[in-house]
Amino acid sequence: MSKLLQAQGLSVSYGILPAVRDVAIDVGPGAVVALLGANGAGKSTILKAIAGLVPTQGEIIFDGETLGTLSTRQRVRRGIVYVPEGRQIVATLSVGENLTLGGYHLDRPTLRQRSEMVLGLFPEIANCVHSPAWMLSGGEQQMLAIGRALMSGPRLLLLDEPSLGLAPLLVKRVFERLNTIRQMSALSVVLVEQNFRMTMQLADDVYFVRSGGIVGHRGAAELQGPAAREQAIESYLGAAH
Repeated sequence: MSKLLQAQGLSVSYGILPAVRDVAIDVGPGAVVALLGANGAGKSTILKAIAGLVPTQGEIIFDGETLGTLSTRQRVRRGIVYVPEGRQIVATLSVGENLTLGGYHLDRPTLRQRSEMVLGLFPEIANCVHSPAWMLSGGEQQMLAIGRALMSGPRLLLLDEPSLGLAPLLVKRVFERLNTIRQMSALSVVLVEQNFRMTMQLADDVYFVRSGGIVGHRGAAELQGPAAREQAIESYLGAAH
């Protein structure tokens, strides 16, 4: 399978402190790739490096072209969209206005079409389209954050901790919608998530991250069953997880 994204030698430092060192990951078309590791391992920094949010060394090739020094906005236009940890919607704007922000570069007919698609996918927020986003529950805000990202028509979605702070029922609902999105399109996803059980319902590949580096890589087929998962976590993450 050809690769939609190939990252080689990614390194990121915050001041003099290295956060990510010599990371290499591949993402195929329509694939879900998970980054698994303890808090502070560097998972979110890898997503930000791909999104162009932090100064990065190394090479990122997307759909056969090197991204180089392209800005985050330029990467969004190429099809790379980041959904940050904590959602970061604009609470004072309405649900509809938040969706419009996600498709700021679209013409009006496409904007309307995408908005209808997102609201159909997330009916929980469809009835709140004119309400301020702060009135939504945590799960609904996460749906809005994902929906806002989908407005631009991404080819690669970078999802950072989508279950953070959500009740188990809402986590299940959010992941069900992610699975629906995957079935409806050829969207590729790089997922950072602490909920390993839910992650394994979506992921095709898992990269294990420790101390800013990739320490292991397994296909989902190799992680079927509790024993295989426990062995992989112990081997690659150990007490750090």
